[in-house]
Amino acid sequence: MSEPIFRTLADLCKRDITPFDSKRHPDHGFWYVDISAVDNVRKRIATPQRIKGKDASVRARQIIQPNDVLVATTRPNLNAVALVPEQFSGEVCSTGFCVLRPGEELDPEYLFQVVQSRTFIESLTELTKGALYPAVTDKQVFSQRLPWVPRDDQHRIATRLKAQLAEVDAARQAGQALVHEADALRTAIYRDAFRGVVPVAVPPDFTSPPVGWRWHRLTDVARLESGHTPSRSRPDWWGGDVSWISLTEIRALDGQWVESTRLRTNEQGIAHSAARILPRGTVCYSRTASVGFVAIMATPMATSQDFANWVCGDALDPEFLMHALIRARSELRELATGATHKTIYMPTLSSFHVCAPDVADQRRLSQRLQAQLAEADALHAAAVAQLAEIERLPQRLLAQAFASPATQGDVT
Repeated sequence: MSEPIFRTLADLCKRDITPFDSKRHPDHGFWYVDISAVDNVRKRIATPQRIKGKDASVRARQIIQPNDVLVATTRPNLNAVALVPEQFSGEVCSTGFCVLRPGEELDPEYLFQVVQSRTFIESLTELTKGALYPAVTDKQVFSQRLPWVPRDDQHRIATRLKAQLAEVDAARQAGQALVHEADALRTAIYRDAFRGVVPVAVPPDFTSPPVGWRWHRLTDVARLESGHTPSRSRPDWWGGDVSWISLTEIRALDGQWVESTRLRTNEQGIAHSAARILPRGTVCYSRTASVGFVAIMATPMATSQDFANWVCGDALDPEFLMHALIRARSELRELATGATHKTIYMPTLSSFHVCAPDVADQRRLSQRLQAQLAEADALHAAAVAQLAEIERLPQRLLAQAFASPATQGDVT
């Protein structure tokens, strides 16, 4: 194996890209590849558009050929790159790509693998630091250097690396499937716990309750409260000892008992607003913008006006209600209206009904559900960790292939 010589892309690539003039071909149909058409994870053209010249973007200017390597010049840290396959011969790509057309001394697959390497990505990304817009020029791309070896050696490296990256891609897809299965497991657990019933609904969408369960108007078994925001122009009303649940935190708090929040108000903020301190066990449901997230107050606290809050009576367990709202999340989101921010308004919230057994059975159901969800969460975390490890493999393989003469061609 020859030791590499570092040579620029300008030295190794052709510069004979044929321009496309959409005005001269208004009725010519073609596949258009813009940056959004490239899957920057799998490194391939995934979603090109079929358009005519008269409908083309002003950036549809470059006719591509098989074995061209497309390198997105916008946000190079995202590494939207692709090797053009035969099926896109003669099609058109955006000027948002630098088109690298390998010359006689450069293997296309080898070039394609080099532009995926961390060294190449970081070199381009460094050029965008301090710029108002994170982009590089074609000239800057062509100035990049790669470790050049004779073409036969390039081919051997590229062939082995391509096979390994294909194995990683297959493993990634399997890992993604495991994550999806773990997500589906949570859905199945909720469906089974509530016996196939969507347990929170509005009239007349009530399914027949399971034996021993019945429908209750939610306001008959819990007190509905709203919240409010103390004036932001009064900093002295903020930063106190009263936790205040807001939309900025609710996604992270979903499905949990909330001990405290990052945003906090104080007694003066409460006294000078319509916000109210609600008791431990209050179930908080986000009703605006981020609709459908649920948490329970572990201590007395307040919320913004973006929440519907239920203070449960003796016949309704707070954890049961939280889980019922989570189970019904997708169905209840259909009740949200509004052009800018979807909102479930108070009259609709007042009409919510809940399907429940007696309170002792509610508590037993919640305990079983918590245990099952903990197991599902552990499986999900393991699947996510495994997928993250798989997604780190391509850069390890690429680094091993191109890092030094000693490792070139010996990717393991």
